[in-house]
Formats: sequence, C-alpha cells, structure tokens
Amino acid sequence: MSEYCLLLRKDLRTPAPALQWPAGFSLVALSEELMQPVHALLCQGYADGRGSVEPLHSWQHDLQHDAEYDPQLCFVILHKGLVVAVAQAWTSAYLKDLVIHPRHQGRGLGSALLRHVFEVFRQRHEACVDLKVMEHNHRARRLYEKHGMTLVQRELL
Repeated sequence: MSEYCLLLRKDLRTPAPALQWPAGFSLVALSEELMQPVHALLCQGYADGRGSVEPLHSWQHDLQHDAEYDPQLCFVILHKGLVVAVAQAWTSAYLKDLVIHPRHQGRGLGSALLRHVFEVFRQRHEACVDLKVMEHNHRARRLYEKHGMTLVQRELL
C-alpha cells in the first residue's frame, strides 16, 4: 500500500487571534538539560509509524549542527516540571516536529503551540509556515486545517 505525505502551508499575512496558554503549562526554549526528555517525547510521538527519530546522541548532534537550527525556534511546554509538548521549527519557516504527550492531548496545547510558532514567524516577517504530515494522520490534519493550513502538495513516500 502506498503512503503519502502532505505539504501544508499557513499564510501569515493575515492577523492572528490573541494567543492564550492553557492554565498550568509553561513555555520554555530548548536547553541542554531538556534534550533527553524532548527526545524521549519525540520518540514516543512517532512510535506509531508517523515518523522516526534517531537515537539521542545522533539526534542531538544532527539538530545542533543543522544550518537551519535555532534553539529559539524549539518550543517546549512543561507541566509540573515535565516535558509534555514540543514544537521544533527550522529557520526556513518550516515546522519540523509538533508532538503532544498522549496524556495531555485534547487540552489545547497543540493549538497553542501552533499559534505560537505562527506568531514567531510573523515577527520574523515570514509570509508563511510549511510542514509535512502523513496523509493517514487525521488527528494532526484536523488540527492544522482548523488553524488555516492548506494543502500545497501530496507526495508519495
């Protein structure tokens, strides 16, 4: 069976509604001490075949040495000191990863992170933000469509 990936785009030239974080959660930038728990969350988020993550040391090395990496574009949500969500974007206005811990899904964290990413790139004067999502990942697709992301291209994997 063929699998497809969808390239989606958010036009940032329109005004955005005010962003509100769900109560009890805090947003921080990726730091050295958060590398391992962020990696663990990414592994958990992609364990069902919706992506893959290299082992910790390879992932960390590749991330930190990528020309598009900016630690200010890796957003981590903490709840009671634990990593519960992460959004990692590239400097090219591309959202590489968005993962919410299963126990915290349905609380608005995905929407809040997505809107935060959009606002950061608006402030950087980008016209749009792109991302890729597996065609069969209906939950993620609903989130992205709810926030005005539109289909640019359907790609065979």
